[in-house]
Amino acid sequence: MNTDIHRIKAPFDAIKLCVFDMAGTTVNENNLVYKTVCDAINHTLQQVGLTDIQINLEVCLEFGAGKEKRQAISDILNEVCKYDNTATADSEKWTDAAFNTFKSALASAYTKDTVATFDGMLDFFNQLKQSGRKVVLNTGYDIQTANKILTLLGWSVGRDIDALITADDVHNGRPAPDMITLAMDKFGIEHSQQVLKAGDSGIDIEEGKNAHCGLCIGVLTGAQTHVQLEKYSPDIVLEKLTDLASLI
Repeated sequence: MNTDIHRIKAPFDAIKLCVFDMAGTTVNENNLVYKTVCDAINHTLQQVGLTDIQINLEVCLEFGAGKEKRQAISDILNEVCKYDNTATADSEKWTDAAFNTFKSALASAYTKDTVATFDGMLDFFNQLKQSGRKVVLNTGYDIQTANKILTLLGWSVGRDIDALITADDVHNGRPAPDMITLAMDKFGIEHSQQVLKAGDSGIDIEEGKNAHCGLCIGVLTGAQTHVQLEKYSPDIVLEKLTDLASLI
């Protein structure tokens, strides 16, 4: 456990709403979604004859982690094609093709064998709720994918978590604060200093900062490294989300 965690004890005590990312933060899927994004983009690049441009998982995580998935694909393609004028001109068309490939592949990729909860997560949620805090999951996934993950885990809204908010529920995805603002509205939280946002990517931290959350926390169980997360100036980076249980 992070030995510095008690330095955030005072702001944590003021928290009434906890907004947690799903994949890589509360849900262990071993970066399956970004591996699927990577495969979909490479397949599309091959289909259009750009066999000299291929991406790896590291690039996907750096430029796509935490984002609504079509936006992630667009940003990754724009990055890898930015020095090719022809490719840049066609990137929107290729984004659509890669996103369609991704959606089809992801529908079969998530199974009971490829997704699990991190150890102690449900107990942690229960501790938070018993302390009077609301637990909300938010995600760059669409509602269909997010609900499939909850079903595979056996989690349900109203029992294990208080709400699920997806990219489909808002006009602007991360790093815009819309999903956090919607969560605040759902539970009548007027002051953003009473909100904690935690996630495994820099864009999660950026989202929390844009919402002026009282705590913005990075975790190391998913997409990005300590060095990558620190670039976004989180309040703290934890080995795992459940380390916060020591503050309850």
